[in-house]
Amino acid sequence: MLGYQLYCVILDKLPFSVSSDPIVAARSKFIDENGGRSVFDYSVPQAVISLKQGIGRLIRSRTDRGVIAILDPRLRTKGYGRDFLNSLPRMRITGDLNDVAEIFQETTNGAI
Repeated sequence: MLGYQLYCVILDKLPFSVSSDPIVAARSKFIDENGGRSVFDYSVPQAVISLKQGIGRLIRSRTDRGVIAILDPRLRTKGYGRDFLNSLPRMRITGDLNDVAEIFQETTNGAI
């Protein structure tokens, strides 16, 4: 093996851009002033792209396995959480820590 294989990516919150960033603020203002909804038309789609890029660090091919832990409760409590879930590759989704332990056992064959 050339190096250690990545088995887990942990995200403590959904990857939204900082709203005070001048570029994000300007784009959001433009969208809102032109009848759009910047959160749903800009912020959520950009965060979904960032999430998919983060997952790409773990899952690079069909044979890769691992755990993606998204700890942000908004994934399940906000309406836009469904946008994030729908963007994910086909995978098992769970909130049960015992399932995660089982996935690690399957993924690492007890090697970590």
